[in-house]
Amino acid sequence: MDAVDAMAASQEAGVTGEGAGEAAGGGRILVMRMEIPIRWGDMDAMGHVNNTTYFRYMEQIRISWFDALGFAPDPNGEGPVIVNAHCTFQRELVYPGTVLATQYVSDIGRSSWQTWITLSRTDDPRTVYAHGGAKCVWVDYPKRRSAPLPDAAREAIQRPFDPDAVAAPL
Repeated sequence: MDAVDAMAASQEAGVTGEGAGEAAGGGRILVMRMEIPIRWGDMDAMGHVNNTTYFRYMEQIRISWFDALGFAPDPNGEGPVIVNAHCTFQRELVYPGTVLATQYVSDIGRSSWQTWITLSRTDDPRTVYAHGGAKCVWVDYPKRRSAPLPDAAREAIQRPFDPDAVAAPL
């Protein structure tokens, strides 16, 4: 799916904004959606949410998703880390409000996968205020090296979002 097709798919779903098509295309699987309150302290001197806070919102949905999958940190075992993160700022978020964070995954390989996140507002869910993501790698923590994704982890990562499901730990 190219960028034009991805944007069309997003618009059919009612999502608009420059980055809207990026999360919808390319074989991406919707895996998580959550609401995050915008706090007064998230604002900066310019009167909008500080750019570093967008990364925190993306971190929060990613960590909440890891928790739901049962990927609890174990320094003596294996689990996910991120090796890069990116964000494109489309519009300013301001207090008061609630962020609607939506996460997708794609490009699941031997030991890594890509996450894609859009940030909207619950009172303006069709507009993408920012989009970005992170590359995740499954690692053996004691060895500090990548490790093949266990079958159970691979299945969990590919599981489509179900707001009523409760994940069991691996």
